[in-house]
Amino acid sequence: MSPGRNAEKGDLLVVDDNRVNRLLVARTLEQFGHRVAFAENGRQALEALRSRPADLVLLDIEMPEMDGYQTLEALQADPKLRDIPIVMMSSLDEIDGVAKCIEMGAEDYLFKPVNAVLLRARVAASLEKKRLRDQQRELFRKFATAEVAEELLTTGFALGGKHVDATVMFSDIRSFTSLVESRGPAETIDLLSSYYTLMFDAIGGQGGVVNQMVGDGLMALFGAPLPHADHAERAVRAGLEMLELMAGFNREQTAQGKPEIRIGVGIASGQVIAGYTGTQRRVTYTCVGDTVNLAAHLEAHTKVLGRPILIEEHTRAALSIAIRVEDHGPVQFKTRAQPVRVYAVVPEG
Repeated sequence: MSPGRNAEKGDLLVVDDNRVNRLLVARTLEQFGHRVAFAENGRQALEALRSRPADLVLLDIEMPEMDGYQTLEALQADPKLRDIPIVMMSSLDEIDGVAKCIEMGAEDYLFKPVNAVLLRARVAASLEKKRLRDQQRELFRKFATAEVAEELLTTGFALGGKHVDATVMFSDIRSFTSLVESRGPAETIDLLSSYYTLMFDAIGGQGGVVNQMVGDGLMALFGAPLPHADHAERAVRAGLEMLELMAGFNREQTAQGKPEIRIGVGIASGQVIAGYTGTQRRVTYTCVGDTVNLAAHLEAHTKVLGRPILIEEHTRAALSIAIRVEDHGPVQFKTRAQPVRVYAVVPEG
C-alpha cells in the first residue's frame, strides 16, 4: 500500500498464549489506529468471535487447548466466521506449518518476532481484500438474491444446471398498463418499488428466491438453490401472504384516493432444470422445464377464473389440510397435450 493512501482501520483479534507477544503486537497495531482484542487460545478466540466478529484475526500456531490448525479449521467450517481474514503468526521453524495453514484458508503469515513494517503491510493488505470481498457480496446481492449470492461466493460460478424437485411461482399485477396510464414515471416506479418490496418480503420469508422481474411480473423458486422438502407448501403460503400484504397496501391506497391493485399468482410443482445460465460476464440463476411453463399458464388463467391463486395437482397433493382449495376441474392449456386439473387456493379468513 502506498504511503499516501489511507489504510483501512479495523477491529482485530490477536490470539497467542504468550502474553508478551500479545501485548507487543497489540501496541504496534494500536499505533496504526486499529482496535485490538485478545485471546489466549483457539477456544477463547472462537467464543469471542461468535459474540463479536472481528475484521481480522492474527493467529498463533502453537497454543494449548486448541492450537492454530484446529482454530483455523473451526473458523473455515463456520459460515458466519469463514470470511474473516486470518494472518498466521509462527516461528521460523514452523514454515511447513505456515504452508499448511495457507492451504487451509489463511490469508497470510508473519514470522515471530513480528516485524512492525511487515505487520502493518500484512494487516493493511488483508483488510483491503476483506473490504473488496464485502463489496463483491453486496454487489451480488443487488443483482441476485442473498441465497444465490452466498452460493456463488462459497462454491464459485460455473455455467450448468441439474434436475431438482421444486415449486415455481409466477405473479403479476392485473391490468397494470391501464393502471399506470394516468401516472407519471416517478409515480409508476414508486408503485412498482412498493409492490416488489412487499412481494420479496412474503416470498423470502418462506425461503423462496425471486429470480426474474419483468415489468410488473416476477418469477420465484422454492426448493432451489436452497433445498426445502416442503417447497410446495412454502410457495402457497407465500402466495397467501402476498394477498394479505396487498390487502393492507390497498387500504392505504384507498385512504390516499389512489387506485387499488390486484395480483394473480400461478404455482406449479415438479422437476425442473435449475442452475446458472448466461456468460462469464453476465449470469443469472434460473430454471426451465414443463413445471415452469405450467406455472406461467396458471398465472395467466387467474384472469379467466377470477381467482387470485391457482395451483395444479402436484402442488395440491403436497399441501397440509390447513390450506383450503377449490377444485375447478381439468383445463386444456395451449402447448400441453393433456388437460391439467386446476385448483384455486382459498384465502385465509
